[in-house]
Amino acid sequence: MGETSTKPYLIRALHEWCTDNGYTPYITVQVDEHTMVPVAHVRDGQITLNVGTLATNRLVLGNEFIEFQARFSGVTENVYVPVGAVSAIYARETGAGMGFEVQPYEPPAPGAQNASETVPSEAEADAAPGDDGGDDEPKRPHLTIVK
Repeated sequence: MGETSTKPYLIRALHEWCTDNGYTPYITVQVDEHTMVPVAHVRDGQITLNVGTLATNRLVLGNEFIEFQARFSGVTENVYVPVGAVSAIYARETGAGMGFEVQPYEPPAPGAQNASETVPSEAEADAAPGDDGGDDEPKRPHLTIVK
């Protein structure tokens, strides 16, 4: 069994940093068959989600999955995203945050306690290619040294 990925810890830390500084934490997710999100809001195979405490209910930033309930066009939806599918987390207001390499989802092997053995190249400072964003969101998150 390999060591656990740093990615979920970095996501939780940047979520806390955004919250403590009054920013709105957004995640960008590569959508596939293992991602449970409102399909109407997916653009070019990606979705950007507000994971701020005011926008979510029952938010769990776990090591394997990010889960929460949120309202989309007035309808409450359950969102379930593999951590490996997250390509960035950033502050909506400034774009400060971190980009990640997207890992394909691998279900845990039968009987395995922790099947998240990933390549340690997650913390790349570049967002996923083709990250068009949309609306008035920052085009690409940029890496900022947080003091």
